[in-house]
Amino acid sequence: MNHGKVLFWSITVALGGFLFGFDTAVISGGEQAIQELWGLSDAMIGQMVAMALYGTIIGALLGGIPADRWGRKTTLFWIAVLYFISALGSALAPGIYSLMFFRFIGGLGVGASSVAAPMYISEIAPREKRGQLTAMFQFNIVLGILVAYFSNWLIGGGGNGNWRWMLGVEAFPAAAFVVMILFVPRSPRWLIVKRGLVDEARRVLEIINPATVEEHLAAIHASHSRTTSSGLKGFFSGRFNRPIVLAFLFALFNQVSGINAVIYYAPRIFSETGMGQSSALLSSVGIGLANLVFTMLGLALIDRMGRRFLMYIGSFGYIVSLSLVSLAFYSGAASGSLLVPVLLFVFIAAHAIGQGAVIWVFISEIFPNEVRSFGNSLGSGTHWVFAALIAGAFPFFAGKFGGGPIFAFFALMMVLQLLFVWKMMPETKGVSLEDLEKQMMRE
Repeated sequence: MNHGKVLFWSITVALGGFLFGFDTAVISGGEQAIQELWGLSDAMIGQMVAMALYGTIIGALLGGIPADRWGRKTTLFWIAVLYFISALGSALAPGIYSLMFFRFIGGLGVGASSVAAPMYISEIAPREKRGQLTAMFQFNIVLGILVAYFSNWLIGGGGNGNWRWMLGVEAFPAAAFVVMILFVPRSPRWLIVKRGLVDEARRVLEIINPATVEEHLAAIHASHSRTTSSGLKGFFSGRFNRPIVLAFLFALFNQVSGINAVIYYAPRIFSETGMGQSSALLSSVGIGLANLVFTMLGLALIDRMGRRFLMYIGSFGYIVSLSLVSLAFYSGAASGSLLVPVLLFVFIAAHAIGQGAVIWVFISEIFPNEVRSFGNSLGSGTHWVFAALIAGAFPFFAGKFGGGPIFAFFALMMVLQLLFVWKMMPETKGVSLEDLEKQMMRE
């Protein structure tokens, strides 16, 4: 097997995840300065932050269409262009509404990349490395989050127009992504199932592993013959109800953990414990670092211990950390202490090794080749709908009720996630995409 080529393709495509993470987190350093600059209410600043998520919802729900029609590679190229336009436009925005527009454009890129990138990697990765390679998308997300937090800290707060530099820095990795994506091949599964280009698919499969070309071609053809209805109507025909339910619930639980509320509003949450602005920004870097370290651990374990094992660890970690954060706010122990930052580091670690490492892998695995684009759009769209709702509402509810009830709600939702993992989630480790299709379709 040509490990070098497959790794290069995976790293390149996973750059969409880096920009995803950077775009998601970078606003946290400037949102308070933007609120002060234009005199925005808590509700309005929440909408400005959530505007990217509204774009993300549309990008996720519709991202499967170009990925299905024109291919994963072409879709990823235009995603890179959207990131570039968003970064420059946000940095130069003359007013709040133009800033919201360009953040919406960036959100389109984030949503579509969460569909196309993990799907592409899962389709070119060998089964024994699929979890690790696909999870590189998540690794790059958390790397992007860490770099965004660190960049914000280096720039030194969002005042005096520094927030424009915070948002504009993203243009550099976006330009690199535009160029690098030109050097990856088209997905062999898409080439066969959607275009019938067997010879081009064969050439890609020969690069990946010459010894298994015929086996993979036969499996892809057999999968194609089993799934005759590949359109949206066929997707909702009832034949794919099991993977649809699994993807929906998995994505729902990812967001009702509160992960995006913490990522978007980390400096605000830390400020409420009595930290100054610089300390709050630096503590946000700590969140990004914990996210990165435990994502790396998740990558190391996902193909050895399996997806369910990581989800059990993450679920228990969520429940303990979120419950204690809620208790700290209720009891007043959060004020003037490092208790909440430490507990949020534990929360981030639980997310990184569990949901963070598994979500994009699992959703990209459980749908048949014919409808994977629609399946990834459904899972990603669900994820981002709830991300937008929670991020948009968090400042209002935090201001009205405080942290105690909010984090108690998140903890309760993670108890339900634990039950989902125990009773419903199948193990996908080490199984080919075509064999997983047989399992999912089995009556």
